[in-house]
Amino acid sequence: MPIEANKRICISGSGVVSAIGIGKEESMEALLAGRRGLECPRYLKTKLNTLPVGEVKLSDGELMERLGIPSTETVPRTSLMAILAAEEALREALPPEGSRMALISGTTVGGMDITERIAAGEPGAGSLRGKWDCGDCSNAVAAYFGGFSLVTTPSTACSSAANSLILGARLLQEGLVDMVVAGGAECLTRFHLNGFHSLMVVDPEPCRPFDASRAGLNLGEGAAYLVLETQAHARARGACIQGFLDGWGNACDAYHQTASSPDGEGAYLAMSQALRTAGLGPEAIGYVNAHGTGTINNDESESQALKRVFGAKMPPVSSTKGFTGHTTSASGSVEAVFCLLALQKGFIPGNPGFSTPFEGGIVPQRESVRASGLEHVLCNSFGFGGNDSSILLSKAL
Repeated sequence: MPIEANKRICISGSGVVSAIGIGKEESMEALLAGRRGLECPRYLKTKLNTLPVGEVKLSDGELMERLGIPSTETVPRTSLMAILAAEEALREALPPEGSRMALISGTTVGGMDITERIAAGEPGAGSLRGKWDCGDCSNAVAAYFGGFSLVTTPSTACSSAANSLILGARLLQEGLVDMVVAGGAECLTRFHLNGFHSLMVVDPEPCRPFDASRAGLNLGEGAAYLVLETQAHARARGACIQGFLDGWGNACDAYHQTASSPDGEGAYLAMSQALRTAGLGPEAIGYVNAHGTGTINNDESESQALKRVFGAKMPPVSSTKGFTGHTTSASGSVEAVFCLLALQKGFIPGNPGFSTPFEGGIVPQRESVRASGLEHVLCNSFGFGGNDSSILLSKAL
């Protein structure tokens, strides 16, 4: 059933940090220019230093300086990126004093970078008595800004940030809070990179989602947040509405611990649920930001799911992970901000690295192009274990 008008979820602020830019303006310029952010590790100390990754182009020290955090403090890189992205979103939204606000921040790696530094015996890394888990990263963000009555941390692998947005929308519709800052953050760590490398799904070259020659993903890092509130609340306070979160769906096909099902059942169900929540048919979708990791399994499975949803009338589809790398737990919100920019500025992001389709695969949008009349987009985020989520964003007309 479509959402009641007064409970329609609007976006009043958004912020993003990734390998292609600090903030939305830099990000949009990179997407339009086709400028990728993948290169060998600069800040992550790893033996796998020839693998392309999507690092945020600031050191921990530079991030702390930007945020006014003393260099003597120990703050996980995940939290630093999260604060920078949330700062942009909150600056735009301007929440009124006294608002009941929730912070919902998805992550999986959390403060693993600090744990690794301590384990390696790095001077000044801190103590293992410190709390470097996922929830502590969210608490650090909340403490930096203050004013949050609820702080929680979804951790569902690569669907974490998308699930944060879904949870935020449901809290608002139930009237439990007035505003929500929802999204996710994830930094690169040796544990992170080594883990995916051990699964043999990391491409030694820049990734090529949906291409016949694809050989895996490139890992990335980043953070992004959207400030959500009901339309009634936003209008009552005169907020500028950037767009709407009109639909969402989450499904779990439980096919395998890491692999997606061959027919894309979970992805199909998630996209179908998002359409039903929004009260829209597949023909209303003008663009799909695919999960599109570049792995053999994901791109085959997602192609089947997209064909089941859209049939012969496939809208433009692309994976922006060829720009940023796979930001894992942050990917749902990073790509949601890219989709929001696409709706606001009228363009469809390209799919870097694609040249030749594989048998049964979709043919993605190769280059970024201007697109007038874009009103509704789907954004896919699929996690390990088949925890698949899709959100549907609409243009603010």
